[in-house]
Amino acid sequence: MPQSPPAAGWPGVGPQLAGRLAKLDIRRPEDLVLHLPLRYEDETRLTAIAAARPGFPAQVEGEVVACEVVLRPRRQLVARVQDDSGILVARWLNFYPSQQKQMAVGQRVRLFGEVRGGFFGDEMVHPRVRPVAAGEGLPQALTPVYPTTAGLGQATLRKLIDRALATVRLDELLPADACAVLGLPGFAEAVRALHHPAPDADPAALECREHPAWRRIKLEELLVQQLSLRRAYNARRARGAVALAARGQLTAALRAQLPFRLTGAQARAAAEIAADLAASHPMQRLLQGDVGSGKTIVAALAMLQAVENGYQAALMAPTEILAEQHWRKLAGWLAPLGLEVAWLSGSRRKREREAELERLRSGELQLAVGTHALIEDPVTLPRLALAVVDEQHRFGVRQRLALREKGADGLRPHMLMMSATPIPRTLAMTHYADLDVSVLDELPPGRTPILTKLVSDGRREEVIARVHAACRTGRQAYWVCPLIEESEALQLQTAVETFEALSAALSGLRVGLVHGRLKADEKSATMAAFAAGELDVLVATTVIEVGVDVPNASLMVIEHAERFGLAQLHQLRGRVGRGSAESVCILIYAQPLSQTGRERLKVIYENTDGFVIAREDLRIRGPGEFVGARQSGLPLLRYADLEADAALIEPARALAERLLAESPVLAERLLARWLGGREALLRA
Repeated sequence: MPQSPPAAGWPGVGPQLAGRLAKLDIRRPEDLVLHLPLRYEDETRLTAIAAARPGFPAQVEGEVVACEVVLRPRRQLVARVQDDSGILVARWLNFYPSQQKQMAVGQRVRLFGEVRGGFFGDEMVHPRVRPVAAGEGLPQALTPVYPTTAGLGQATLRKLIDRALATVRLDELLPADACAVLGLPGFAEAVRALHHPAPDADPAALECREHPAWRRIKLEELLVQQLSLRRAYNARRARGAVALAARGQLTAALRAQLPFRLTGAQARAAAEIAADLAASHPMQRLLQGDVGSGKTIVAALAMLQAVENGYQAALMAPTEILAEQHWRKLAGWLAPLGLEVAWLSGSRRKREREAELERLRSGELQLAVGTHALIEDPVTLPRLALAVVDEQHRFGVRQRLALREKGADGLRPHMLMMSATPIPRTLAMTHYADLDVSVLDELPPGRTPILTKLVSDGRREEVIARVHAACRTGRQAYWVCPLIEESEALQLQTAVETFEALSAALSGLRVGLVHGRLKADEKSATMAAFAAGELDVLVATTVIEVGVDVPNASLMVIEHAERFGLAQLHQLRGRVGRGSAESVCILIYAQPLSQTGRERLKVIYENTDGFVIAREDLRIRGPGEFVGARQSGLPLLRYADLEADAALIEPARALAERLLAESPVLAERLLARWLGGREALLRA
């Protein structure tokens, strides 16, 4: 990522203060207007010291009757403040000489903080202090509390924001009818109401961000995100790409020799993609479908459309196992058509790899599958017209850009991105508004539903016995080791120990092990042995999360399931249920379960629909984590919440289309207000 230039100041803000403000992404006075309160504090009334309730914030006023630096149990500043009803202790564990001066004996002060019982009696730890004169009036409205950073106090922020509100133009940039229909105030009224709530403002509505002023700001924020993404979409459509006519020769031949018929959803998605490929602007389509919905065959048909037109197509996958799985499938389907698929991975022998690269460079080979090895410099695809990226959220923007730069004749290749993590509708409408989306919402016939069981780790022996019994009847099983994100070495050690323990416990069964540190050819050999039925049990880390397809494997055990995310659990569970035998996924969990752990396991236990699981995942984790690497360069939402504010997404989307068509100047000004020239179009 390029380094941000040093923060430049502006009138009244020097370089040092500008540097602190830049940490909050405030780089000009206009940004201060949109730096909205995190919460509000009620300083409109005083509470008598004796009436202050422990555990609740309160404001008290009194005279400092004692103040000293105490050295035990640790160095701290302790003051006593007295009013007519009693005495309260104020304590600072970290303090400056200025605070000590502020609390001089005889000084009248107002303290705001949470009261609690302490060693010295009722106390406030690190309260906010304001010296006052006797009889000084109280604020008439709630006091805003802003997000801040080290060295930047609330008083400074409030002063800067008030100055910005007085000097920055707060023009209304939305059509009058847009706010009227939704019953929302104008922009100037909304920002002033949030920075300086009226004395009669509903504190609860402000706190939970349901106040009309909050909704007005959220609508504009969602609108700006839509504008940014739609502009990116329109900019791409203005570029040139190779038009790949749907000739139907190779695609029809592949369909004719498949041992299965496409589902309605597959046929629909294939037709949408074929139409996009025939256009002379680059396709930018996301193909999403649940685990096992058959995305690879749809991608294969798209790749053949490029080949029919004399061009090349490449498929990039995030892991060696997934890439090899795709290569094997494609090679198997396309060999009868006389087509060979290049296999590019970091693990191939140098001579084989160079021979393959030469055949791609010369145009002799038209199809390639690989990991990120595909985007490395020596790989030349002179006729590349279609790039397919699987599990696209696992690649960063840079990696997808690198593949796109390899287009034929200097033109952009068409991009088809695939994801087995279904994207909830609200997320698709906001964070993915720059893509066309095709959905595979039905599973191929013959798939059996997977039964999910929750078992506490105290019953591990019963689970081992069940695995033993299943394998004795000719079935195969996966055993997934616990996820240990903090330490790859520890995760590897756990996997080896699990493998050794299961090998001993499952006497007479053939047990294999795959993990991230294995050499690629060893990994491939173990996977191939499991697929061929030469192993009964495969002990694995999450390297098998995607891309493994062994129809005879009907039992999945996941240890410490509470450590995994919902999307991961759903992906792992999807490795079974690929044949006609009844499939079971056993989730072993450790006690005590955290609230989030309990929620996740409940969702995965009760649901098999990936879209429902994704919606719940979004609710539990929030959009930031859900979107993952795609976020680089995306205007993220600071105030709007995709679940709570779902009703504003559709109006924002319609308004974005309207402004881009009818009032591009207003659209430009809105983007400038929120993004300040930092509009980062998501170009990948």
